[in-house]
Amino acid sequence: MNLRKVTRTVSLFALALTAGTFARADDSGWYTGVSAGQARAKIDDVKIASGLLAGGFTTTAISNDERHFGFKAFGGYQFDKYFALESGYFDLGEFGYLANTLPAGTLSGTIKIKGLNLDGVGSLPLTSKFSVFGRVGFIYAEAKDNFSGSGLVNVTNSRRSKRDPNYKFGAGLQYDFTQAFGLRLEAERYRVDDAVGNKGEVDLYSVGLLYRFGREAPSPAPVAPPPPVVAAAPAAEPPPPPPPPPPPPPKPRRVTFSADSLFDFGKATVKPAGKQSLDQLARDLKSTQFTVITVIGYSDRIGAQAYNQKLSTRRAEAVRDYLVESLEIPYSKTEVKGMDGADPVTKPNECVGEKRTPKLIACLQPDRRVEVEVSGTK
Repeated sequence: MNLRKVTRTVSLFALALTAGTFARADDSGWYTGVSAGQARAKIDDVKIASGLLAGGFTTTAISNDERHFGFKAFGGYQFDKYFALESGYFDLGEFGYLANTLPAGTLSGTIKIKGLNLDGVGSLPLTSKFSVFGRVGFIYAEAKDNFSGSGLVNVTNSRRSKRDPNYKFGAGLQYDFTQAFGLRLEAERYRVDDAVGNKGEVDLYSVGLLYRFGREAPSPAPVAPPPPVVAAAPAAEPPPPPPPPPPPPPKPRRVTFSADSLFDFGKATVKPAGKQSLDQLARDLKSTQFTVITVIGYSDRIGAQAYNQKLSTRRAEAVRDYLVESLEIPYSKTEVKGMDGADPVTKPNECVGEKRTPKLIACLQPDRRVEVEVSGTK
């Protein structure tokens, strides 16, 4: 059973319910709309690590992408001011993870979720314009999983998909600008089964517009024009002063952390002592306004260039992920970059040698760092 067949089934079912002899109230009629916002999923890191351990791998770090853009398009029939039947299409976006293992390797996985829904929607008017509503319904969701491995991690079945019926529910607030147009703020939970036997939920927080067919605003009653008023010509006023020049843009704020204070040597997991430093930065940023946070990881010149590039990038991502969670901001307000030994702090002749000795590692300590640049601060 594919999505096209389900679409036809949902449409015929909705038509059959509305074809009977219902009482035609002023609040009844067809409507349509679209909503978009942020979809959030919870990835089970414990289960991922357990699966890798069963294959003989120890998980050293897992990074998750648990938030994505989601949207839905819907249409329905409002029977009265308290109840409506609504169907539509939803796309909850893509979520994923990257697990690093010992023996050396990585396992990455993504899941894309979309489908169709049929909901019953109950509304409770609070005023002539505001109302609260709740919904519960049936969904037919398609989950597409994609897995890939590197190093010693071998994935035999990389692409899997599953289509299953399930349920959803949600609640929201609606404001009607006119009889025809309204605004919705809504939170929904979708129950989803993936293609490898896992069950979970995806939450969609969205804002949307709704249009009701056949609801034109009434014409205002004609108003008699006011009697003409004869006034004396006003005296000439001096021209207004020119507007002041715009303020200069705020200067970026940059904070530098020693990589050795945040991470163990050669690792990309923030250690407890490093979290204290990042918590202090997060507290400072919560009281400011900013446009974007750029995190740059730097490594020293010891080792292979490709390894240094990957390590500095992973360290920058770890700091970015920690700040995103602490500040509760979207990933779209952050940028990440890794530097493979470029732009060192030490002078060219300050640290001599190429072999990895304790003396050289200590000398190059200033080069191993993470810089956080906050742009547009006020």
